[in-house]
Amino acid sequence: MKKWIIMLVAMLSLSSILAGCGGDKKASGDGKDVKQEITLGMTTEPPAIDPALATDTTSGWILDHIFEGLYTRDKEGNPVLGVAKDQKVSDDGKTYTFTLRDDAKWSDGSPVTAQDFEFAWKNVLNPDTGSAFAFYMYYIKGAEEYNKGKGSADKVGVKALDEKTLQVELNAPLGYFNKLLTMWTFYPVKKEVVEGNKNWSADAKNYVSNGPFKMTEWKHNSEVVLEKNDNYYDQKDVNLKKATFKIVTDATTYYQMYKTNELDFIMTLPTDAVTAEKNNKEYKEVPYFGTYMYMFNVEKAPFNNAKIRKAFTMAIDRKTLTENVTKAGEIPAYGMTPPGVQTPDGDFREKGGNYFEENFDEAKKLLAEGMKEEGWKELPQVTLLYNTAENNKKMAEAVQEMIKKNLGVEIKVSNQEWKTYLDTTKQHNFQMARMGWVGSFVDPVIMLDYYLGDSPNNRTGWVNKKFDDIMAKSKVEQDETKRFELLHQAEEVLMTDLPFMPVYFYTNTYLTSPKYSGIAYYVNRYPYLKWAKKN
Repeated sequence: MKKWIIMLVAMLSLSSILAGCGGDKKASGDGKDVKQEITLGMTTEPPAIDPALATDTTSGWILDHIFEGLYTRDKEGNPVLGVAKDQKVSDDGKTYTFTLRDDAKWSDGSPVTAQDFEFAWKNVLNPDTGSAFAFYMYYIKGAEEYNKGKGSADKVGVKALDEKTLQVELNAPLGYFNKLLTMWTFYPVKKEVVEGNKNWSADAKNYVSNGPFKMTEWKHNSEVVLEKNDNYYDQKDVNLKKATFKIVTDATTYYQMYKTNELDFIMTLPTDAVTAEKNNKEYKEVPYFGTYMYMFNVEKAPFNNAKIRKAFTMAIDRKTLTENVTKAGEIPAYGMTPPGVQTPDGDFREKGGNYFEENFDEAKKLLAEGMKEEGWKELPQVTLLYNTAENNKKMAEAVQEMIKKNLGVEIKVSNQEWKTYLDTTKQHNFQMARMGWVGSFVDPVIMLDYYLGDSPNNRTGWVNKKFDDIMAKSKVEQDETKRFELLHQAEEVLMTDLPFMPVYFYTNTYLTSPKYSGIAYYVNRYPYLKWAKKN
């Protein structure tokens, strides 16, 4: 694990930009008269290309290219000023005053204003919007009250003082506020566009954004086309004229399309391809700050019983799964927070350690005890649900076999397309379901927030007041050592109740044509094309 952590820290501190290198494809020469276009493989249809509504990494990948917030990220993934050219913080650390760039414009050429930010953030918080990520704004004065229908918009601590000045009042000082502001939830939207059409984000026709690219076409379930935004203030650094995201749901198909040069870039390679491409210079593995897991619905049998949840959690062999099924250097997970968070006491995951061990005999014992507590002679039939993807299918089938072998329980597996799957799990219409959670910035709070009792992303039905109270305390604690200690306490509560089964900490796999350089590979977001160039 230490080797992995060192590699992750190095990636966070050094440039993660891929240099054009050799492989079984030839680079395109000296770069003169090269058509600056790229075609990428995307495995699912983006459910919502709307900063207020997006909750998934696929939608976020598009949003990150077509919008920009007060803060953005540099090539190494560090937060840097974006639309804001300056910020001032009050002596008590609770009031931020941002000055917007004079040359910040929307893709239609009109200026980006402080009023656009005020509108966008209050739109996220508006209960009628139904944003699942609104709770990320609860650090702002009056935000939680407004979002929960107990306050008004004018009491929210976000105010445009003039066209270029935005004032934000926080409940308490927040050391990672700049990192938080890189999330797509905090992107601006143009008020006239959003208010003029409730379905403004459903297609590219009238879409207006402010990032390095603009969306010019969205053929649903087929492709999303982005083109360079000539009104972007930093457009001189944007080389690509066009980026086409092809939606190819079958892993084998998009791998073949890459090998036949129909795609210039793919990620999340099928497991068979990982083995075949390990020594290819076009292949890249990047640690990814996220956790692959199976959620338990604690409101439905048999996972209403904590002992049965723990029995299932202890009954799978994570080492075998990562070495023989996923094969891409993933780390077996025995907690919620991945490695890579440096604290005053060292790496957060290493300090927290493992919260359980795999013990098949103990798992069988716990299962029997749980069934006795519930008065069951037979365990209710269990169905494991996953979203359609070849790697998820292989993982689900391997887990199905392990549960049968190690626990003596036969479970069914079932799959749904991503958008349907999100709706199904949101309605808590499942027993056990695959989920992945990736931190939008590298901190335990972003991982643990997933299981807050009032988080719309927590689809397990699990609510624990002690956990919620500790998390609330951590967000106002100014001493970093004490803050991380509180987060360890919160994770311990979570891992004691186990409303989910952690499987592994992510690694992303990529194949990129050597014709391209300048792609930024982040540990907590999908690759970024702002500086990409076809050579």
